[in-house]
Amino acid sequence: MRIRGAVLEEIGRSRPFAQSRPISISDLELDGPGPGELLVRIEAAGLCHSDLSVVDGNRVRPVPMLLGHEAAGRVEALGDGVSDIALGKRVVMTFLPRCGDCAGCATGGRMPCSTGSVANNEGVLLAGGRRLHRDGDDVHHHLGVSGFATHAVVDRRSVVAVESDVPAEIAAVLGCAVLTGGGAVLNAARTTPGDSIMVVGLGGVGMAAVLTAVSLGHGPVIGVDAMPEKLSTATELGATEVYTPAELAERGVRADLVVEAAGNARAFETAVAATAPGGTTVTVGLPNPEARSSISPLGLVAEARTIVGSYLGSALPSRDIPLYAQMWREGRLPVEKLISSRITLDEINRGMDELADGNAIRQVIVFD
Repeated sequence: MRIRGAVLEEIGRSRPFAQSRPISISDLELDGPGPGELLVRIEAAGLCHSDLSVVDGNRVRPVPMLLGHEAAGRVEALGDGVSDIALGKRVVMTFLPRCGDCAGCATGGRMPCSTGSVANNEGVLLAGGRRLHRDGDDVHHHLGVSGFATHAVVDRRSVVAVESDVPAEIAAVLGCAVLTGGGAVLNAARTTPGDSIMVVGLGGVGMAAVLTAVSLGHGPVIGVDAMPEKLSTATELGATEVYTPAELAERGVRADLVVEAAGNARAFETAVAATAPGGTTVTVGLPNPEARSSISPLGLVAEARTIVGSYLGSALPSRDIPLYAQMWREGRLPVEKLISSRITLDEINRGMDELADGNAIRQVIVFD
């Protein structure tokens, strides 16, 4: 079938992207779903730093690639062997499918699926191969989703069904920002009543961590970011204290759990330094592969502190997405507050500029 989607043509073009236009809006051919796959009509898709990191070259992927990994839509066709999901059902895309058989899948979410990771790096679906084509040439998939398009074919293991009362925009954001930020608080670390929780880096993932921390009601929730506007937003979301990194260091504020969600080396150092004795630093940000940080090993030993790396919030999407949907339904997780703007597919290059400039929490592409 013919679809319309956002294809990254070249990595590392100069800013502003609105002028260099690394992403083209193209007509493509999409194969029908193979065995174990679904055809999904995309309703909404969020712009995330993981998309930007491919555009700017921090994460090198094969191109041309149809971007987008945080999306939701309706099932329109089923491949052979798919019988546990109904046509018309709303589904949330997840960017790390789990094969269910590898050593990573046996860790309860602590480790990524090794099979899914290989497929993502190669730009193919979990079963192998590409379903996207343009002018007779293959187009690579982005993280098994390629959600910046009118339709997508995905592996059944790349989606989680939700009830129709969860709006498409909310459902899309559950698939990455909330899974990652919320999981950093709920899965990667364990907090108890009275514990303070700090989030360093207040983009979409960081703000989702703030929302999740507030929902627990355990203790003070502290937001840290260099941009005053984001500190104001964190306060509106329920953070009890907010600081710039300089203010944080000057005042010596520390917390029992510190989540680093900025994806850069300095932010990681800030998060480690702000972790209280006996506390835990959880890092979910994805910095440039060449980035390096300097921390004191003695501080870890003498203060019995822990550092935890958490990919996708150490999540099991099939378990966690329904949990977050229920928290939203009950009013405990107002995910709609993370959506800073709604854009069209044609505005995606400008949207990447907004993301790179730190002006957006979650921009959501809304499809007709």
